[in-house]
Amino acid sequence: MKLYLKQKVFSWKDQGTVKDENGNDKYYIEGKVFSLGKQLTVRDANQNDVAFIKQKVLTLLPRFFVEMNGEQVAEIVKKISFLKQKYIINGPDWEVEGDFFAHDYSIVDGEKQIAVIHKKWMTWGDTFEIDINNEKDEVLILALVLAIDAVMDANSAAAASASSGN
Repeated sequence: MKLYLKQKVFSWKDQGTVKDENGNDKYYIEGKVFSLGKQLTVRDANQNDVAFIKQKVLTLLPRFFVEMNGEQVAEIVKKISFLKQKYIINGPDWEVEGDFFAHDYSIVDGEKQIAVIHKKWMTWGDTFEIDINNEKDEVLILALVLAIDAVMDANSAAAASASSGN
């Protein structure tokens, strides 16, 4: 099954719509404008909250928590690596591997591939194609993709600020 996440381009807050393979709206993503750390809520087509992603602040490395039904189900931790980025997903004990700078990566459980994420280039705004092997993992996979994208955005903003001398 495939989902397509289209993030809005000129928005004062993080927003996005997730569509299914037929182009129907399936999930909505909304971020808090003023919050300590990144916070995103995922809602289904009926506007029911299905996941909450929150950044842990004041940590050396980016760390996010995913809650579903009021319970923490995953922690995404960026690991130190000099050659490439690496993420560990505590909870389901998955790992993320691939080319994060190209937004082309996989979520794996040992040797088993759980999902493949691919950024579609040359589109207005960021569009991610998320190919999920098991429908029961759909919301969790979506939340993980959002958390990893938030880390990538924070890294890009930090690099831009450092290069401009601010």
